[in-house]
Amino acid sequence: MVERLLTGSKRYYMWLAFLCVVILGCLCVYWQQLQQGLGITGMNRDVSWGLYISQFTYFVGVAASAVMLVLPAYFHHYKKFKRMIIFGEFMAISAVIMCALFIVVDLGQPQRMANVLLHPTPNSVMFYDMIVLIGYLCLNALIGWVTLEAERLGVEPPKWIKFFVYLSVIWAFSIHTVTAFLYAGVPGRHYWLTAIMAARFLSSAFCSGPAILLLLVFLLKRLTGFNPGEDAVKTLTKIITYAMCINVFFYCLELFTAFYSNIPGHMEPLVFLFSGHDGHVAWVTYWMWAAVIMAFASLAMLIPPSLRDNMKLLPYALGMLVLASWIDKGLGLLIGGFTPNMYEAVTPYAPTCAEVVVALGVYAIGALVLSLLWKIALDVKKESGHFGD
Repeated sequence: MVERLLTGSKRYYMWLAFLCVVILGCLCVYWQQLQQGLGITGMNRDVSWGLYISQFTYFVGVAASAVMLVLPAYFHHYKKFKRMIIFGEFMAISAVIMCALFIVVDLGQPQRMANVLLHPTPNSVMFYDMIVLIGYLCLNALIGWVTLEAERLGVEPPKWIKFFVYLSVIWAFSIHTVTAFLYAGVPGRHYWLTAIMAARFLSSAFCSGPAILLLLVFLLKRLTGFNPGEDAVKTLTKIITYAMCINVFFYCLELFTAFYSNIPGHMEPLVFLFSGHDGHVAWVTYWMWAAVIMAFASLAMLIPPSLRDNMKLLPYALGMLVLASWIDKGLGLLIGGFTPNMYEAVTPYAPTCAEVVVALGVYAIGALVLSLLWKIALDVKKESGHFGD
């Protein structure tokens, strides 16, 4: 099926060429980071995680969200998801690759990755995070390729693949749970030190990941005519709505716990995020309020069935939901955890241009992998007659 990558429209090759140019340009900046070190980023002694790790955290959730298609399709035999499920599997593959790349660029020196393998430390959460991410990548590659090959041949997938499908559901929950433990297990970071961090991560993943998938599928429909099915879209949108409601509810629980208990350590990060420090409003404050407005605006458009089922309004609601979760779970989460620092002082952090460019390079690589995988899937669906009505 790989030979299908060599055939395509002029627009397809122009898109691949554009991504390759972006990647090469960003690699030049990354080479500068390799030569000069992480000093060209906005990170420092007090803020040791920044844009790279925030994007890693977010895309682990995007990868885990594939379970929202797999679980109904295989556990509850909801066949209407079968047309779209391969795109979710392939999106998970590109998301895990992006996660790995964000870890690589955050390390400063890539050879340090070998220490995790050469000197395994089972008492480290990072060790288990590496295992679950590699395992999830292999599971999605195996399941996606075998099921797509079966669709190409016009036969049912082999029975043995179901074991790996069921395993991938459990694995999807594990990758984001272990990632949440990276945060919740750090002492002295009150914004992260909460028992529902893993639950917050999962609820955020199960609304933002499928929302990204739907937005990409809508774009695919406009460009190629692929139809995922109206019933499938409506069902997945309901799942997104429930998950977003739970996500907002969990965040409100954190607000109540922090301010009703009146514990300074829990209140200070939230106060800094939403109102700045000592009268000085931080740049992240505007982002956090924008996330709040977009989160509630998206729910206002998703909860009423009449608005939720409106296909013209749906992309706007999903777009606001994705942006809100990206801010909250990205730099909002990182900056809130590192502010104030261990000395009860505020060390400001803002990504530098170099950080942003390197992150864009990782995004471009993810888009390239996704484009190639989806190109194969689309060609197979065209030939098998499952392209959509």
